[in-house]
Amino acid sequence: MHSLEALNHAWFLAINATTDTPHWQIDVALAIANDLLYLVPALLALLWLFGDHRQRSAAIRACCVALLALGLNQLIGMVWMHPRPFMIGLGHTFIEHAPDSSFPSDHATLFASVALTFLLAGLRRCGLAVALAGVLIAWARVRIGVHFPLDMLGAVGVSCVAYAIVAPLWARAGDALMRLLIVLYRKLLSWPIRRGWLAP
Repeated sequence: MHSLEALNHAWFLAINATTDTPHWQIDVALAIANDLLYLVPALLALLWLFGDHRQRSAAIRACCVALLALGLNQLIGMVWMHPRPFMIGLGHTFIEHAPDSSFPSDHATLFASVALTFLLAGLRRCGLAVALAGVLIAWARVRIGVHFPLDMLGAVGVSCVAYAIVAPLWARAGDALMRLLIVLYRKLLSWPIRRGWLAP
């Protein structure tokens, strides 16, 4: 365990920005770390509002996987508190962050959950785009000093566990859930749907 933590620290220091890092590079990392997150809800909304049944189903399933994975993260943090780099005086931090458990990364968990669900649903382009964005956000959050690299690998593991739990439940109840959501959607947004602005 000590050797793994030492590797985690060394890997972190290799990625983490320093006071000698050009300001523009830090600004880019901060933008990625803070703003790329909005890609996920935007993409899920687009798939629901303008997609076909397969795309809508994948979007809702991705939401279920992501929510469960984020819930598992909270449980892990309650059972095992792993300090963030700035909490142990390691490296440099370029953003304010609560001193809570670093493992696993919620940001990386969100992207990994959605990417995994999309890829296994056959939405290859969307899945690869989210996966690439997830790699960028994982790098950026280590770069600015709020996460360790193994926090990101842990996020992928949690996402896989969440998908494995959701998959059989979705096989049983997914169709019924989709029918209910589509009925609600068509009632709430009937006006723009009738005018062809949104997918029926």
